[in-house]
Amino acid sequence: MGTRIQVQLLLPREWNIKPDSRFPALFLLDGLRAADDENGWTKDAGAQAFYADKNVTVVLPVGGQSSFYTDWRKPDNGKFYRWETFLTKELPPLLDREWRTGNVRAIAGLSMGGTAAMTLVGRNPGFARFAASYSGLLTTTTLGMPQAIRYSMHDSGGYDSDAMWGSINDAEWGTHDPYALAEHLKGVSLYVSSGSGLVGVYDIPSGIPGVSTSFTATALEMLARVSSLQFVAKLNKLSIPVQVNYRPSGTHSWPYWDFEMRQSWPQAAAALGVEAAKPGCASAGAILPVALAKSWLGECLTPEFAVAGGAAQDFKGGRVFWSQAGGAHPVGGMIGGAYEGAAGPTGALGFPISDESPISNGVRQNFQHGFIDFHDGKAEIHAS
Repeated sequence: MGTRIQVQLLLPREWNIKPDSRFPALFLLDGLRAADDENGWTKDAGAQAFYADKNVTVVLPVGGQSSFYTDWRKPDNGKFYRWETFLTKELPPLLDREWRTGNVRAIAGLSMGGTAAMTLVGRNPGFARFAASYSGLLTTTTLGMPQAIRYSMHDSGGYDSDAMWGSINDAEWGTHDPYALAEHLKGVSLYVSSGSGLVGVYDIPSGIPGVSTSFTATALEMLARVSSLQFVAKLNKLSIPVQVNYRPSGTHSWPYWDFEMRQSWPQAAAALGVEAAKPGCASAGAILPVALAKSWLGECLTPEFAVAGGAAQDFKGGRVFWSQAGGAHPVGGMIGGAYEGAAGPTGALGFPISDESPISNGVRQNFQHGFIDFHDGKAEIHAS
């Protein structure tokens, strides 16, 4: 795309304890209003906490507002989207080389991302073993859908659908239609869900019975339901299995997509060949009192394991390191991220020798050979 693309990664539970292993990847795609600062699955939903104990690399591309994660015909709004090429051709080799993924993948998304999940798998056979659409528009060419997509893209950033697939009568619309691509989804584990558009537990009721105060969210979810029904009917006609959940209520909004992400995980885990639930673990020795004292660490993810010169244990909220020289100390948050990026205890800083402590404009944590400060939203490494 001729520009830098940010990609967030949530690393697998056993990333540290098994440094020579490769892990499957789960791509989570954003919605029509995808922002350029953070993927919605961590910004507006609970993906980070939910996948902390899962043994999968979660891949969260940032940006792509109104893109449908496709390769566009021409630039618009100063961007020339080539998302299909990026996600299926450019990014996977980088993840394989630098982040220990492989060719075992899943892909899921909400709204625009749900459309793209089915489209990308249909257009790229073998790319993923599992595909999920949460409130996706799963027909792009049936009566009224091109016009609805055109309106939605213009409403979300002022984008022109002609720059994406041409005029609404252009053949490109059909080549990116999940309904038309359905036969190419044979052998893929599929999950489709949508609400009804009626007011649900996460909505604010309006004065009209069954209708929420967000009329746009109501209308979009009704479109998602209609298109999902058509898409699933096509799959059934082709004898392609699909797990379907049509909810009796709910609008086009994040709390419902967060719920579906969690509901679909056991099916995704089975397709990826990983455990749906975390095996048991416990803390002991010098690490135990730290785990008990620091509630922000949460539950353990792994048993204690050896690292060069000491030991460590991973928790939902961070890691605890132990060394003969410094004792046991937790590392987490932005300081933990910077420390991991500096190769942890095997890097220039060595082991932690203190917990975080306040300084005049932030917090600091000391290590054997330096310290890390966190202030003004960023972490700074000072190695001696």
